[in-house]
Amino acid sequence: MGVHRGLFAGEQHTHGLWHVSRVVHDVWCNGEVSYSERLWPSAWLYIACALVIPASLLVFLPISITAGVICAAVLYLGAMGLLIIPAPRIEVSGRTLRVGRAHIDVALVGTVAAYRAAEATAERGVRLDARAFLCLRPWIDPVVRIELLDISDPAPYWLASSRRPDELIGAIETAKALTS
Repeated sequence: MGVHRGLFAGEQHTHGLWHVSRVVHDVWCNGEVSYSERLWPSAWLYIACALVIPASLLVFLPISITAGVICAAVLYLGAMGLLIIPAPRIEVSGRTLRVGRAHIDVALVGTVAAYRAAEATAERGVRLDARAFLCLRPWIDPVVRIELLDISDPAPYWLASSRRPDELIGAIETAKALTS
């Protein structure tokens, strides 16, 4: 795996192993994206999924060492793929807010609030409206509640997990101020 140090233009958000950093709150090279976050699984989840390795080895080693090692690798990589590939992105670019596959013009966004700890649990539980659009990940505690002003949208608000809710709120408020 190669390590690079800014070989190409617009790579200020890479951390040296050809991966984009988890959270970017800056203007990217196209000048439009003001906030971008990918809801990657946390480190403890990678470690917990590694338990599939000894389990599959115990099952397949009596058959063949090669089969045990291959099955362990395939099962671990498959479990990681099922967590990494569908990881949603939260993005504020220009006049658009994207949360997962949903998107809305920031002019149609009302109040935006961040919740942590017990308040976040209450937002995901007892205070949750069944009509709300959800983009939640259990390994991320803070949530952001985004009220919608669009009367044609059946969801009264969006509830999304975010590792940096204050930065997300700031980006949404900045985008709203620029559009009005």
